[in-house]
Formats: sequence, C-alpha cells, structure tokens
Amino acid sequence: MDVALFRVSKGKKRAGGMIHYNLPNGYVEVKAGPDGMASVWDYDIVLMLVSHLTEAMNRYRDGKGKKPGRVFRPRIGDILRFCRKSNGSRQFAEVEAALDRLQGTIIKSVRETSRFDGRVLRTVESEGLISSYAVISRTDTGRVACVEIEVPKWIYKEVTDGKRPDVLTVDPAYFLISTGIGRFIYRLARQAAGKGQARWSFQTIYERSGSVSSLKEFSRILRKIIAANDLPDYVLREDEGQRGPQLIMLHRKAAFDELLAGANEVVDRTVLGGAISDQTCG
Repeated sequence: MDVALFRVSKGKKRAGGMIHYNLPNGYVEVKAGPDGMASVWDYDIVLMLVSHLTEAMNRYRDGKGKKPGRVFRPRIGDILRFCRKSNGSRQFAEVEAALDRLQGTIIKSVRETSRFDGRVLRTVESEGLISSYAVISRTDTGRVACVEIEVPKWIYKEVTDGKRPDVLTVDPAYFLISTGIGRFIYRLARQAAGKGQARWSFQTIYERSGSVSSLKEFSRILRKIIAANDLPDYVLREDEGQRGPQLIMLHRKAAFDELLAGANEVVDRTVLGGAISDQTCG
C-alpha cells in the first residue's frame, strides 16, 4: 500500500486524530485511539509479524511445517533485536506502549468497484494494525519478557492467500534510517520502483505521507534526504515536472547499469570517432 498507515513524526502523537487518503477506487482512513497514532517506528513490530508469518508460510508451502495461525508469541528481546534497538529497561516499556498504539490505530478502507450490470459494489473493512496483544510472562524484576500478538485478518490474508503474496521485504539498514519521512520514502521506493525506477511528484508524496508539516517543510526534508544519498538500495534524484518538483527513485543496481551503459556509449563514440579519423588521415 503506497500510503502511510502511521504517523511519520516522533513528537506529535495525534491521539484521536485521523489521516484521510483519497484513492482512485475509494479511500483509506487511519484513525488514532487515546494512546496516540502508531508511528513508523512502532510499525517495525508489524514488519516483524509479517516477516515471521512469511517465513512460516514458506515452510508450509515447502511441506516442512504446519500452516501458521494468527497468534505470534515473541520475546521482547527478539523484538528489540529485530528493530535494531538496545536491550534496556526503557526499551521494554516502549515496546508495550507501541503495542497499545498499534492496537488503537484503526485502518478503514473503502473500495468501490463497478459490476457488469452497472451497479457499484462498496466494500468496507476496518481493523487495527494489530488485533490484540497480551503479556505472557515477566522477568524477576517485573519487566515484560514475552507477549502474544494477534495478527489482523487483513495482514494474515495478504500473506497466506495465493502462491505469491504481495509482501515487501526491507533491507536491515532500513531500521537505521533516523527520519520518519526517510523511512516512508524507502518503503515507497520498494513498492513503486522495485528493482527499477519510479517517478512521483513531491506533492503526491506529501499527500500520501500523512505528514502534518507544510509542503514547504516536507520538501526541505526530502531534499536533505536526496542530498545525503544514504538510503539502502535506492538512489534519489530531483527533477522538474509539469506539476512541480519530481522525485526519481532508482534502484542502485539499475543506477549502476545506467552509469555503465553511459560509459560504454562514450567508449563506443570514442572508438568510432578514432576509426573515422584514421580513415580520413589515410
């Protein structure tokens, strides 16, 4: 999904807030509960759920295990390692707070499709980023040691239905991206560009990010990310378009191939030019 199902800022928790995205065939709403809207950093736990479920389904399809259910029982230490966070007492408390926000953040999707008889079929689905969670065990010091998380139906269906589910993996370096907008751009590039390239306007990216900052401030941060050129897997470039500045997202391998092709073209022209020059001198 190429819209942010979370907030990209650290400071503003947006408790009780909502993000509305208009899409070609309907819309998506992200509604926050009293604990605040889940952040892109909270969403790391969802990525862990998806990773675990995908690996279990691959084993199941290979005949090496049972089909996984919707309940996942990770240790807090495993969550912190997956999210590249330190194993401190504060982090244990933050995981529990993140689970509260993930459960309280509701994703409502409305899709409208035209039937063969001309009627419009309206489908509405609403569920949290996680369905529920429970503390399974605690350490001797009272810290949460293990939790039980129920994967929401919409994620479970996406991963388990079909032979090739639409599941995107992320580079381990993704968890080291410090800005929420940077993380969103990386995920957008994985979705839109894949192993090739994609072009989106700054305006569209801003609208799909759910950012509460101004477009001017968002563009400033985006240009800073482009200049740093340190996102894993992708090279970012700015170009001019009819509707304003455009972001070109190019997979690094594709960028290397493009550079190599350009170098070969220069060599070919040089060789050809030399051959013509030799013929002229003769």
